[in-house]
Amino acid sequence: MSMIKSPEEIALMRESGRVVADALARVREAADVGVSLKELDGVAAEVIAAASATPAFLDYRPRWASVPFPGVICTSVNDAVVHGIPNDYRLADGDLLSVDCGAFLAGWCGDAAVSFIVGTADPVDQALVDATDEALARGIEAARIGSKMGDVGYAIGGAARRAGYGLLADHGGHGIGRTMHADPHVPNDGRPGRGIKLTEGLVIAIEPMLILGGKDDYYHDDDQWTLRSANGRRAAHSEHTVAITAEGPVILTLP
Repeated sequence: MSMIKSPEEIALMRESGRVVADALARVREAADVGVSLKELDGVAAEVIAAASATPAFLDYRPRWASVPFPGVICTSVNDAVVHGIPNDYRLADGDLLSVDCGAFLAGWCGDAAVSFIVGTADPVDQALVDATDEALARGIEAARIGSKMGDVGYAIGGAARRAGYGLLADHGGHGIGRTMHADPHVPNDGRPGRGIKLTEGLVIAIEPMLILGGKDDYYHDDDQWTLRSANGRRAAHSEHTVAITAEGPVILTLP
């Protein structure tokens, strides 16, 4: 399958991206102290169904997974970095929540994530969220025709490392299109001028995952999906689906 998308295909991906953006916005509005993760999953399911789209995560089972993913969204709280399962846990004041959502519309996938504080924000946690969003913005800005994938990784990871944050080991972004996860791998750390050259029509999901304390290590929860920081510190995740175009990088997962 070609990694390069036509302008018409990118336009279709923008529509699936809007569904994802709308679902994330609704989930963020609904996330409050006392609300359960399962209730937030229901909110996302309603938005996706109303758009005649299909959840990308529900029952997703890549080769490495021993069980299918049981939710419409990933809800990762505090030291859970990514892939948190939406369960009966009720949000508490000060929780750091990362929500990841994917959806297919007309056969094309959109994928995005957002992190935020529920209720009262600890300044350290808010700085982590802001740094993750800024890392995403830097990665998107570097995703231009003629750049190398290492330029994107360095843009994401360079400042994050200097600020003392860890970057989730062995994980990064990915190509996206007719499938949710495809080539090429998009690193969250790298060396400028290394890796494949970015070309017009390439569509990638860029997704920094930052951890407090400067450590990259993680472990799997007993649910076999949730990845938690090995140092027990909080983490944040931010993601957009981005098209490489002659006019520059275009974010496809905006409302």
